[in-house]
Amino acid sequence: MTAYAKGGAEATVKIAKADLVPTDANLLPAYRSFRELVQACEDLENEVNERPHRETGRKPAEMLVEERVHLHTLPVEPYAAALGETRSVRDDQIVRWGSVPYSTPPGHVGHEVWCRVEGEELVMVGRDPRGRLVEITRHELSTPGHPRILDEHYPGHPNGRGVRQPRLKPRSDAERDFLAIGPGAETWLRGAAGTGAARVRSKMARAVELAALCGQEQVDEALRRAARSERFGDGDLASILEHLDRPELTVVTADERHSTQPGTGAWKEFGR
Repeated sequence: MTAYAKGGAEATVKIAKADLVPTDANLLPAYRSFRELVQACEDLENEVNERPHRETGRKPAEMLVEERVHLHTLPVEPYAAALGETRSVRDDQIVRWGSVPYSTPPGHVGHEVWCRVEGEELVMVGRDPRGRLVEITRHELSTPGHPRILDEHYPGHPNGRGVRQPRLKPRSDAERDFLAIGPGAETWLRGAAGTGAARVRSKMARAVELAALCGQEQVDEALRRAARSERFGDGDLASILEHLDRPELTVVTADERHSTQPGTGAWKEFGR
């Protein structure tokens, strides 16, 4: 590398730090997403390449056209490792990444796509009708039990709705009895499977027993509420059944913002 080229590379790094990395002196305090940072880099690249250079008096973009004649040709396609990990697209246009279903645009069923994480997004790359590698979609990263399904990926469905999940087919008498409770039972079973709940079969059997005691409609509503609030633990269904007649209660989803810990006052005498 010549001294001139080395100086140019170092200057590029200085420009990037000054114009892209948020500091107290910058007008931009932070980027709201990784995509904003990528867009800012592309905008700066276009601005610098279209600006006449102080030494040559020419635009870098114009000089690059001449220099390409002397440069080695890059591969038409990037190495597979740069694209990410492969996933097969199922019949419902879904791929799974980190135990989370993500939808894909039409035309990729039965084919492989490449998935990689960029910032807070999952980027999918596939082949277009001509066989070229192109980015097909992006999704915000999610967690198990919270699939990312885009309605525009299913244009053939009525009213622009997302994919219609097929009915669950029971494979045993126990599963048949549980699903016979109602649609809430199916919703609960899908949610429990998506979050990896334990002892699902025993909880299904308990729900069937409660349906015989309390009525199918009550248990079906309790199962629906349990699935909506992601409560799949032991005793959760019975607890919800006890409170169905109290409409003033609101559903609280357990996450880092909510806690059942009443306080630490009871710990103050601990160890004394």
